[in-house]
Amino acid sequence: MAADRSTWRNWAGNVSATPAGSVTPASAQEVAEAVVAAAGRGQTVKAAGTGHSFTPIAATDGLVIRPERLTGIRAIDREAGTVTVGAGTPLKVLNRELTAEGLSLTNMGDIMEQTVSGAVSTGTHGTGRASASLAAQVVGLELVTADGRVLQCSAQENAEVFTAARLGLGALGVLTSLTFAVEPVFLLTAREQPMGFDEVTGRFEELAAGNEHFEFYWFPHTANCHTKRNNRSEGPAKPLGAAGRWLEEELLSNGVWEVACRVGRALPGTIPAIARVSSRAWSERTYTDVPYKVYTSPRRVRFVEMEYALPRAAAVGALRELKALVDSSDHRISFPVEVRLAPADDLPLSTASGRDTAYIAVHMYRGTPHEEYFGAVEKIMTAHEGRPHWGKLHTRDAEYLASVYPRFGEFLGVREKLDPGRVFTNAYLRRVLG
Repeated sequence: MAADRSTWRNWAGNVSATPAGSVTPASAQEVAEAVVAAAGRGQTVKAAGTGHSFTPIAATDGLVIRPERLTGIRAIDREAGTVTVGAGTPLKVLNRELTAEGLSLTNMGDIMEQTVSGAVSTGTHGTGRASASLAAQVVGLELVTADGRVLQCSAQENAEVFTAARLGLGALGVLTSLTFAVEPVFLLTAREQPMGFDEVTGRFEELAAGNEHFEFYWFPHTANCHTKRNNRSEGPAKPLGAAGRWLEEELLSNGVWEVACRVGRALPGTIPAIARVSSRAWSERTYTDVPYKVYTSPRRVRFVEMEYALPRAAAVGALRELKALVDSSDHRISFPVEVRLAPADDLPLSTASGRDTAYIAVHMYRGTPHEEYFGAVEKIMTAHEGRPHWGKLHTRDAEYLASVYPRFGEFLGVREKLDPGRVFTNAYLRRVLG
């Protein structure tokens, strides 16, 4: 287990840190030894995966634990419908290996570059009428605490810790393995269709209730949206052809889009015209494939993002306010606004905790000034009791967050028991947790 000191950067390039050192342990016991040693030196400890958070949630000047050697499927229990996997396993690897075993997660986010521990710890979610975030699919976990204990946690064992640590922000300890509920692999049929903003918002409840997974993108400076409806299918599989996938996902979504964003960053006045063209470039298409190939798509154009979770009943009103903001301002927004859904869950710090939820996400191309736009959007979202995604940009603090999370104090109580000396803290956690 080697240690080294080098600069750490996140995927978007907006966060960097120079830790005192980093280690790549291969077992929970090695993680425990590293944590105890760092605490003894007076250092803080953070685990850092692939850096797909836009917030500095993983940044530290203490010890970084890299999970590259804590990977792979450790156990499959087909009778129980579970899979146990090393915490550093990338979601893309887990999905491929599950499919090879004839199994699947029930729901996914729209990218799969993150490690499983990073994804659950920050509340990564997809869209679903009844199926919730990745953290809500966790049925067991292994956690190394500040005093070097290795806890096995589930609804039956260390239940209080389990409830909080499924979505723990890295504030409770270091996750070394996770057990997910899985099911036999199934097929999803995706129907992607252009639709006008007024039609989508007017039919929002109908579209949300009538599909297992519904999401859409609104293109600022236009009245155009692109909708996606995913529903389970008996088959047969009809995946996108190689040429069609390359055209949509590589050429349009990444290659041409990168060029368009660069032009817009250099010449902001061109953005509305680019938006009108790009919003019409997406055609209607239908395909059927295994779940992860429908839920996810490659994201190679780098950006920064803010996302808020609203009570679902507030979504349409907030979207209309957002459109009015863009239409009446000098903001030039090259990225579409993404809207997704989630059912209420029972995780204390889940953005969907205790309420059916709609997510509204705004993005800006990397290197483009985003603060004024994000700040204006945030005012709209917080007026509707919005909860910011833990891994995406926001300015909220513990006082605000305690007002929108009824179980905020419960989480803080577990943290106080597990890490009274704040071994696992950093500047971001001090702001959002106090």
